[in-house]
Amino acid sequence: MDWVPIIFGTFKIVALCTAMFFSIKWHYDQGEKGETRALIRSGAKMIAIFLVALIAVGLVAILLSRMLGLELSY
Repeated sequence: MDWVPIIFGTFKIVALCTAMFFSIKWHYDQGEKGETRALIRSGAKMIAIFLVALIAVGLVAILLSRMLGLELSY
């Protein structure tokens, strides 16, 4: 039973690294086909959307925890 986390963890790392490699390769190949300016613009939009979503999730978590009466101060 001690080897199960090692095998599953190794499989997870190998699968994620393989997926990241092919994802980066695919995006690189797509970037060579199109305009660089459009690629940079779409990347900036995705970063902006990610940051807005991150802030929204953080605010919802803080508001929900205060509504439930959780103590968040150190």
